[in-house]
Amino acid sequence: MGQPLGQLKVNVVQGKRLVIRDFKSSDPYVVVKLGNQTAKTKVINSCLNPVWNEELSFSLTEPVGVLSLEVFDKDRFKADDKMGNAYLNLQPITSSTRMKHVVHTSAGEIPLRKVVPDSDNCLARESSIICVNGEVVQNVWLRLCEVESGEIELKIKIVDAPVVSSG
Repeated sequence: MGQPLGQLKVNVVQGKRLVIRDFKSSDPYVVVKLGNQTAKTKVINSCLNPVWNEELSFSLTEPVGVLSLEVFDKDRFKADDKMGNAYLNLQPITSSTRMKHVVHTSAGEIPLRKVVPDSDNCLARESSIICVNGEVVQNVWLRLCEVESGEIELKIKIVDAPVVSSG
């Protein structure tokens, strides 16, 4: 594989204006993928504006891929219904992490760059990548694709993972 870059922490914060897939509501959960790694949130029953606030972790390696997510409606007796998908290019946050090593920021909050919605991402609005006390953090609202409405808020950070030998 590639060179390890650390841990990618993805906090799936909340969803807004998700689509109805059951009678009057939905039971949404989010599946997040990075390369061959997959993680998912818990199911929030009967909610179109769910708050998960759940942190998922992924190993980040070169070359940096795209973080993709799919939202599903949990169904008991049939296949779960799709409620949209979105993706985020991780290049801006990883290059900002490299920049952080150059400028040696440690205390306080320093803006590193802005990412604007374009064809390379599903951003619903402009997103800032900041360095907070030495950690590079990006707060994003992703617009769900292939669906009538819906947005998902993520807080993403890269944590430097030093190699720890066991024993």
